[in-house]
Amino acid sequence: MRALCALWRDGGTGRGRPCRHGPGRGAGLDRTALRAAMPAGAARNALDCALFALEARLAGVSAATLAGLPEPGPVVTAYTLSLDTPEKMHAAAAANAARPLLKIKLGGDGDDERLGAVRAGAPNARLIVDANEGWTPASFADRMAACARHRVSLIEQPLPQASDDMLIDLPRSVPVCADESAHTAADIPRLARLYDAVNIKLDKTGGLTEALEMASAARAAGLDIMVGCMLATSLAMAPALLIAGEAAHVDLDGPLLLARDRTPGLVFEGSTILPPDPRIWA
Repeated sequence: MRALCALWRDGGTGRGRPCRHGPGRGAGLDRTALRAAMPAGAARNALDCALFALEARLAGVSAATLAGLPEPGPVVTAYTLSLDTPEKMHAAAAANAARPLLKIKLGGDGDDERLGAVRAGAPNARLIVDANEGWTPASFADRMAACARHRVSLIEQPLPQASDDMLIDLPRSVPVCADESAHTAADIPRLARLYDAVNIKLDKTGGLTEALEMASAARAAGLDIMVGCMLATSLAMAPALLIAGEAAHVDLDGPLLLARDRTPGLVFEGSTILPPDPRIWA
């Protein structure tokens, strides 16, 4: 915390030494300056969330209060089933059939069989399909029909980012969500023409500060919000819980997929994430 306070106070220059990044940078690095100094990504996310926590602690308030949001409550997260053979995905689905929301990783050829196997293994769960940019315009109609037949609730990134403009001309019976195409609030006007929802991941937005702006822009554009994550500990999930309360879909199961989480970590009751211990983050 002392090191972070120094970074916040003098911009990381070390007690007022000249800053190699130019005049004015040594005056202090806050969240606004950070967004100008670094590109969106995981490194900026780490610093932004640390500065967010520091700012809240110095003000004597919670991070939620600082953000103007209610304190996080319990939320249900998706649980991810990895891409595998239909037989193994059926077994994984059956083992997790009591979970209310499953996210299925798919990858192209054989996806219809995988999807059918998962639905047979977990007949009552809501399903999200992560297509991982694996569809093409030619395969779109058949795979969309299969998703509708198996009662899929949402499809993440069916087409590659480079060709997702084609979505504007492709009929859909299941909502589609931008993932690889979604990075910052500046992307929202374009995404709103193509998608029904947007997956906000703090490691892509470059921090909670940008993620909050992206969520606000998405709501204003009529997009549903999904809050997602990379594979990471509870420390990476806790800031995202500030957005999860207003999200239509939550996918913050990263700690469940690790061999060992940090201590203290988030508490999961099945697929429900309980309100976080403030010692985790802020």
